[in-house]
Amino acid sequence: QVQLVESGGGLVQAGGALTLACAASGRTPGDYAMGWFRQVSGKEREFVASVNENGGFPYYAHSVKGRFTISRDNAKNTVYLQMNSLKFDDTAVYYCAATRGGGGALVAGRADYWGQGTQVTVSS
Repeated sequence: QVQLVESGGGLVQAGGALTLACAASGRTPGDYAMGWFRQVSGKEREFVASVNENGGFPYYAHSVKGRFTISRDNAKNTVYLQMNSLKFDDTAVYYCAATRGGGGALVAGRADYWGQGTQVTVSS
């Protein structure tokens, strides 16, 4: 079992920045690829970004590429999502996810574990 706890969400003006963090605990979180998803009420959850077990091969959804940066610190069992140049359309609940299936599984929307989510609201 791996437990994921997100933090760092909040209210920010368009053009601003936020950094989300996801603290992982439990069974060897360093063995898992990790990523971020987001969901707007009434819509399907969508992939945002992923990174492999060693912090390599970051991959981004087209809508956030160039604005968001995913990273991980395995010494702290934490993955981060630095979000810059935020837009109103980035408003969503952001979820952390982990999988043994590699980054490709996350891109396909599959994960073994999910966090509880953190709200990000961007005011226009």
